[in-house]
Amino acid sequence: MKLHELSPAKGSNRETKRIGRGHGSGWGKTAGKGHKGQWARSGGGVRPGFEGGQTSLARRMPKRGFNNYEFKTVYAIVNVRDLETRFDDGAVIDEAAIVASGLIKKTLDGVKILGTGELSKKFEITVTKFSETAKSKIEAAGGKAVELPEKPKFLPNNARAKEAQAKKAE
Repeated sequence: MKLHELSPAKGSNRETKRIGRGHGSGWGKTAGKGHKGQWARSGGGVRPGFEGGQTSLARRMPKRGFNNYEFKTVYAIVNVRDLETRFDDGAVIDEAAIVASGLIKKTLDGVKILGTGELSKKFEITVTKFSETAKSKIEAAGGKAVELPEKPKFLPNNARAKEAQAKKAE
């Protein structure tokens, strides 16, 4: 087979229908759009799914499926530039210290340190998460970045009961 012998599969390409080109073509006068009405107008027709004002099928059907919104992890975010301005050199920073400094109002599901800004002070930071750039900037300044283990968002009832008993025992 040669390049000049290549052609599309038979029946895969159709010639375009040349409508509105006179009575002799068979598609003249109204050009296949019938007489007057919404569908005969340019730009005519309705949006997909519109049923003439009747409640559409999509709205008549019940909602189904799973939504993860309730269980997603949301971190309180702090940048290294904010730590630079709020804390002294050599400070030991944890989630409680960040809340006390006024950088965040509450810890949500944990605190995440991001790497926006410059860092020249040496800190020992213990929080839930660090971005790669934040971790490298903290360590480059001579500090220490310690990640806390993540708390499970959802525990089965028996595990939750065991956890509550363990807290009471302490």
